[in-house]
Amino acid sequence: DSTWDRGAYTISSTDGSTRFIDSGYIPSGDAVGISPYAPAGSSGLTFTFDTPINAFGLEIGDWATCCYTSNLYIAFDGGSVNLVASANDPFDNPGNAANLGFLNFIGAFDTSSTFSKVTFYGDGFGEYLVAGGTIRYATLDIGSVGGVPEPATWAMMIIGFGGAGAMLRRRRGVLTLAA
Repeated sequence: DSTWDRGAYTISSTDGSTRFIDSGYIPSGDAVGISPYAPAGSSGLTFTFDTPINAFGLEIGDWATCCYTSNLYIAFDGGSVNLVASANDPFDNPGNAANLGFLNFIGAFDTSSTFSKVTFYGDGFGEYLVAGGTIRYATLDIGSVGGVPEPATWAMMIIGFGGAGAMLRRRRGVLTLAA
């Protein structure tokens, strides 16, 4: 499959190619195998929401296990691409460094506007990157979050490994995809 309708949102491969469901890598639910290839942006996933949101997060697995430098990127509504994580060795992965394995939760929010599409991908060519499991999204009140220590408009919550541990222990909102 290349597209999965989840009710309030749809997940699709960015280039329309077939992706495989991995039901064993992320403990909280099914994930979609990405397996990055060049050009990296084509090998990702796009999440399209029926109603605009401004907060988004998902679990990822098997990032920074090989094939360095390995980066993770996210873009909103086809706009500029934002680097959210970079690894030069396995211990640059916060999940691995915290003895949680190669599992992480990545999130982003913007309280200045909303978006309907989120594109996520990695460029660790040769690694097996998966995304899915727990997927969270919301619409925060515009202007509800104060200044952040980043110069960009987007306030990135990068690799919340504390949140990853909590998400792995909670099984609400499990993503189950039909193969």
